[in-house]
Amino acid sequence: MQICPALSLNRLLCAFAIACVACLPVLSQNAVPAPTEMPSKEFTDTLKSVFSNGPFHVKSPSESRWLDGGDRYTILEPSALNPAASDLVAYDTATGKRTVLIAASKLIPAGATKPMSIDNYTWSADKESILIFSNAQKVWRQRTRGDYWLLRLADGKLTRIGASGPKEATADASMMFAKLSPDSKAVAWVSHNNLYVEDLATQSVRQLTSDGSADIINGTTDWVTEEELSLRDAFRWSPDSQSIAYLQFDQSGVGEYTLINDTRAPYPETMLYKYPHPGGTNSSVRVGVLSATGGATRWINLPGDPRNHYIPRMDWAPNPAGSIKSDTLILEYLNRKQNDNQVYLANAATGEAKMLFEDTDPAWVDIVDKFEWLTPKAAGKSSQQNLVWLSEKDGWRHAYLVSRTTGELRLITNFPGDVVEEVALDEAGGYFYFIASPSNPIQRFLYRSRIDGKGTPERVTPQDLGGMHNYDISPNGKWAIHSWSSATRPPSDELVELPTHKLVRSMIDNNQLVATLNAIDPIPVEFTETKVSGDVTLSTFIVKPTNFDPQKKYPMLVYVYSEPAGATVNDSWAYTMDKIMAREGYVVVSFDNQGTPEPKGRDWRKCIYGDIGVRSSKQQDEAITEFTRQHSWIDPARIGMWGHSGGGSATLNQMFRYPGHVAAGVAIAPMADQLLYDTIYQERYMGLPADNAKGYHDGSPINFAQGLTGHLLIIHGSGDDNVHFQGTEMLVDKLVAAGKPFEFMDYPNRTHALSEGQGTLLHRFTLQMHYFEEYVPPGPR
Repeated sequence: MQICPALSLNRLLCAFAIACVACLPVLSQNAVPAPTEMPSKEFTDTLKSVFSNGPFHVKSPSESRWLDGGDRYTILEPSALNPAASDLVAYDTATGKRTVLIAASKLIPAGATKPMSIDNYTWSADKESILIFSNAQKVWRQRTRGDYWLLRLADGKLTRIGASGPKEATADASMMFAKLSPDSKAVAWVSHNNLYVEDLATQSVRQLTSDGSADIINGTTDWVTEEELSLRDAFRWSPDSQSIAYLQFDQSGVGEYTLINDTRAPYPETMLYKYPHPGGTNSSVRVGVLSATGGATRWINLPGDPRNHYIPRMDWAPNPAGSIKSDTLILEYLNRKQNDNQVYLANAATGEAKMLFEDTDPAWVDIVDKFEWLTPKAAGKSSQQNLVWLSEKDGWRHAYLVSRTTGELRLITNFPGDVVEEVALDEAGGYFYFIASPSNPIQRFLYRSRIDGKGTPERVTPQDLGGMHNYDISPNGKWAIHSWSSATRPPSDELVELPTHKLVRSMIDNNQLVATLNAIDPIPVEFTETKVSGDVTLSTFIVKPTNFDPQKKYPMLVYVYSEPAGATVNDSWAYTMDKIMAREGYVVVSFDNQGTPEPKGRDWRKCIYGDIGVRSSKQQDEAITEFTRQHSWIDPARIGMWGHSGGGSATLNQMFRYPGHVAAGVAIAPMADQLLYDTIYQERYMGLPADNAKGYHDGSPINFAQGLTGHLLIIHGSGDDNVHFQGTEMLVDKLVAAGKPFEFMDYPNRTHALSEGQGTLLHRFTLQMHYFEEYVPPGPR
C-alpha cells in the first residue's frame, strides 16, 4: 500500500493523478451531513489556498544534471522570451557563471507554433545531443509514456524519435523509457510491450521483439512489479552498444481485475488488468539478451519456478579489465517469500548463471536499488572488483563490499546505526557517502565512511542543522546540491562544497512560508516519545492549537499510517495540514509504531513479520491511552483518528478491535481484508496465506467489524486500482449485517490518491473535518 503515507499537504499530494469527473456523494446508513454544512469559512478559505499555487506553494527547482564530472550542472528555467516554456541552462559550479545551452526557441517542432514541454531530458554520452521526453502521460502512478525528440547541439536540428517507424510504435504518447546507446548512435524504447531501436544516422527503425501482447510484456513490467518493487524501466543497453538485456513478463494465468466507470458514458465502461492476490498466480519473469540489430533472444538460465521468483533489478556488470565490452549481467533473484535474495552473474552469450552471493533473513530481505561497483584501486585491493551492497545481516542496515571473485562481504560502515540510503561513492577520495541518523530517528543527515572500512563514519552535515537532508553529489565528489527542511524551516536547495559543507550559493528558498504558516498557528511542532508495553518507545509529533491553554482540555485527532511503507513522524516541513486542523481547536498527534521504517535497527522494522495490523493496532491504542494519561489537557471523551491506505486500515482496526477508545474515525481507502491485496506487498510482510492463515485473519479489520461502537466514516474511490473498492463494499456488507451504523462516501472513478477531479481534495478534507467537528467537538473546555 505505497500511497504517500503522511498527513501534510506536501506528502499527500505526491500521488496526484489525471483528472476525473466531479464528485458525486454516495451515502449509506446515517447520511453524511450535507456539504453546505462546512467547517469555518477560515478553514475552507485556507484549504482553497493550499490546494492552489497560492501562499502555501513550495517552490522547487527544476531537476538538475551534473556535467563534466561536476564542473557544471544544468537546470530548466523559464524562458525570458516565453515564461511558459523552458530554457536549458548551465551553471559553472565554482563561479556560478550562467550559460543558456538550449533556448526554448530551439524546441519548436516543424509545423508547431510554440516550444514543446520538457518533462525529462538526458545527455548523450558524447554530450553532443540531448534526448527530450515530452507530452508525458500517466501510466498508473507516474508519467512514463510520451514522445521523444533528439536535439543536436552543433546545428540545432530537432528530430522526432521513431518518425519513420511503424505507427503502432511511434503514435503520439506511445513510447516509454527511450534511451540513447552508450556510443550515442541509436535510441531504444518500449511501445505496446515490444522493444524497438532506431539508428540515428539513417533514422531506420527495427522492431526487436514481436510477441508483446496483453499477456507478454517486454522491456517494462506488470502492475504488481511496478507498484511494489518500483520497477518500470526494464531494459538496459550493453556498455558496447551491441546488445540489449530486458525483462519479459508472462501474465497468462494471473487473476484479472475489473475497474468499472459508471459516469463516463450512459452505460458503464470497464477496464481489465492483471492483479495477483496473496497465494495466487504471479507473472512468470525471465531475462533475455538480444542483439541491437535484431535476431533471436538468448534467455538466462535461472533455477526454480519463474512464477515464484522476482527479478527486481538487472543490469550489465562492468568488464573486469576495464573494457567497454561486457558479456556479463548482474541481477537480483528474489524468492516469492522475499526472504532470500540471490545475486547472480550471468553470461549473456551462453545464458549460464552463477550465484555470486546470497542475502537471507527470517522475515524479509529488502532489495538493493542499484549495482555500484568499485575499481580494484578504490576498494583497496590489487586484483578484484567489488560490489557495494546493503544488508541487515548484523542487525543494522550496513554497507558492505562484495568480492566479485569470492562473494565474500567486508563491512564499510562500522557503527551501531542504519544506512538509510546510499548517496554516492567518491572513489578518488576513498569515501562512501550515505544518509543516516543514529541518534535521532526522525532526522536524516549525510555521513561518510572510508571505503576500506577503517575508522567510524563521520557526519558531514553540520552539527547545528537539524531536519531532513538530501544530497545529489557530483561525480567528482567535490560538490553537492543540498536539499533540506525541518518542521520550522521550509524546503531549500543550495550548492555546497564537500567535504567541508561550505555554502557556495543558494539555489532556492521558501522562507516566506514561515510567516504564512505562523499566521495559521505560531506554536512550533513538538517531537517527543510515547512509551508502550515491552519498554518500547514510539516517535511522536504534537501540533497544538493557537492560544493553547494547558489548564483546559482539548480534543485530540490521531493521524495514523502504521505500515512498513512509511513513517509519519519526521522533522521536516510537513505539517501544514496538521496546523490547519489544529487551528480549528484540536491537538493533532501521530505515533510511529514498530514496523515503520525508522532507522532503529533490523528488529524494530521486522518484528512485525506475520502480524501486520495486530501489533501495530495494539501499540497505537496503547500510545493513545498513555499519551492521554500523561497529558491532562487531552479530553479522553473527544478523541478522533484518521488515516489513508494502510492508515485507513489502522483506523478500522482501532475502531473494531479497541471499541470505545476513539469517539470517531475516518478511514480513507482502507484495505479491509489482506487477502484482497497484492502478492508482493502482502506476502513480503505476512508470508503465504497457506502458511499464516491466522495472521491474515487477525490482521484484517473486516473480521472484527462487529466490534464497532463509535462513529465511523469510510471514504473510498471507485476507480482505485491499488486498494480495490471491492474490499470496502465487502466491509459495508459486514457492517450492515451486524446492524452497525456508519457513514460512507464514494468518490466515483478516483484512484487511491483520491485527488483527481475539480474540487475533490477540498471536498474530501472539508467533509472529514465536518465529521470530526460533529462527533469530536473542537475547542478547549
